[in-house]
Amino acid sequence: MWLGKFLDLEDDINELRSRIKEELLNSLRKNKLTPLEFTIIESIFNSKQLSGYDLIKNLNRHFAGTWEAQSGTVYPILSKLEKDGFLSAQKVKSPIGPLRKVYSLTEAGGELLKYKVNKNYLDQLKFIENFLVELSSIYIHSFPEEEKEERIEEIREILQLTLKNVMNNIPATLEFKTMCNQCGSEIGREVAYCPTCGASLFNSIESK
Repeated sequence: MWLGKFLDLEDDINELRSRIKEELLNSLRKNKLTPLEFTIIESIFNSKQLSGYDLIKNLNRHFAGTWEAQSGTVYPILSKLEKDGFLSAQKVKSPIGPLRKVYSLTEAGGELLKYKVNKNYLDQLKFIENFLVELSSIYIHSFPEEEKEERIEEIREILQLTLKNVMNNIPATLEFKTMCNQCGSEIGREVAYCPTCGASLFNSIESK
């Protein structure tokens, strides 16, 4: 939901230099990101580690049918973000298959992401609020006059449910445990695949 063709990071990097070691930020070789690149970085941050395959699933859920992520688009971006210093990659052993490449944020990439989101969080919330109002208005006016009141009530109920889902999905605690959806094993959060059955742990994180 980030606006603009590019997100300029130069000011953020300069402001961060006074807070963390300068050599950390020197590893970043790019000061602009596209909104899709930034969304990919956010997705990997929230999952700790993601394979390209699981990232594509995550993006398609995120965009909810408004755009479809394809491997031909996502994998070149992952390679580019790794080359530019935002991501690191490692091979993870899966008991039921070959080694899989998983991506995580570098320390510099993580610090910059947190700073950027923190600085723009309230502005982004306001943008989302304005967008929902405008989108709802257009939706309501797309129906005949005699149906508009019914649609207004429908939209209010949908928005209430949406906000309830948002509140319920914000973790009440920063402590997590990871459970494998396939075999039920409890494992550490820093792994991407279950060491017991080899299943992907994508979307398996549950709050304690």
